[in-house]
Amino acid sequence: MAEVPKKTPLYDTHVKNGGRIVDFGGWALPVQFSGIKEEHNACRTTAALWDVSNMGELLVRGKEALDLLQMILVNDVSKIYPGKLIYSPMCYPHGGIVDDLLVMCLAEDKYWLIVNGANIEKDVEWIQPIVRYFNDTVFENISDSIAQLALQGPNSVEILKQLTGYPIDEIRYYHGTQDVDVAGINCLVTRTGYTGEDGFELYCQAGKGSQLYEAVVEAGKGYGLVLAGLGARDTLRFEASMSLYGHELDENHTPMEAGLGRTVAFDKGTFFIGSKALMKQREKGLQVRLVGIEMVGKGVPRNGYKVFDESGEKEIGYVTTGTYAPYLEKYLAMAYVPVEYSQRGTGLSIDIRGRKVPAKVVRMPFYRREVKKR
Repeated sequence: MAEVPKKTPLYDTHVKNGGRIVDFGGWALPVQFSGIKEEHNACRTTAALWDVSNMGELLVRGKEALDLLQMILVNDVSKIYPGKLIYSPMCYPHGGIVDDLLVMCLAEDKYWLIVNGANIEKDVEWIQPIVRYFNDTVFENISDSIAQLALQGPNSVEILKQLTGYPIDEIRYYHGTQDVDVAGINCLVTRTGYTGEDGFELYCQAGKGSQLYEAVVEAGKGYGLVLAGLGARDTLRFEASMSLYGHELDENHTPMEAGLGRTVAFDKGTFFIGSKALMKQREKGLQVRLVGIEMVGKGVPRNGYKVFDESGEKEIGYVTTGTYAPYLEKYLAMAYVPVEYSQRGTGLSIDIRGRKVPAKVVRMPFYRREVKKR
């Protein structure tokens, strides 16, 4: 018997607003409201709002909390300070990826891990046995007590300004602030996102999630804010070439193969799980690499489609994510291929329903927003 999908604190609000609910990684979430293309382009040009309360929050605190994080994560967590965030894969000993996550330093010896919703239980099971080796370190899964919203797009700053007296425009990228009063609700606010646009992620107590959501919707009137679902979230992250666990990231590929070599801190001076395998891979060189692909011929590249060389005779890889990019108006894909086929401009072909359709390797990210100097 299939398990009943979990519901976020905002489930009833989504039903009331006409969201089309689907099962996503064991969660009942809206895939769309007005339509994926409209929601996608609104985020690029005005603003969009998501319920991302399916994401997990894990609390790590104690005098050896940093030591624990330095062991389980490949990035250098010692570089962050209260209010700063860092992105890092978490790896198995063989270098494959357990999950990718954000770490926020809340205070000295106190951190939040924001993990993928579908991986919460797996991550807890992976980390929990390791915690016992670190004295006076507490590890808690607080996911059920937290609601998380994502307000993204060029108008997100102005919208949030309507709801708080805090100078949120002064929060820098990958920084956050605790105890911000947003519409009378105590929130943790971070300048982060998964769309390639400027924006914020708002965390509050689960019971206040719907109230916060409705307050943001009201404040967004006149700023082009739209309600958005999973469909647009996926096309936006894809257009910005952001990896998704279970697609670009998995236990069979390392951070370096996935184009995340910058996150592997070999020089951080402490042992971390996967370091030996990753060092060996760095020394020997990559065999496969994640690349961006643009279709030259007509056809939509889909997840799992086989990638061939330009002649169409030799199978060389597979598509991890592929679709139409609404803002760029192109058919694009990300795929794993051997390094000898990874150079920009290399001709390839993709098997689309039995047809070998011409394609080429292109630069990633496909989309990069213009950043105004501040």
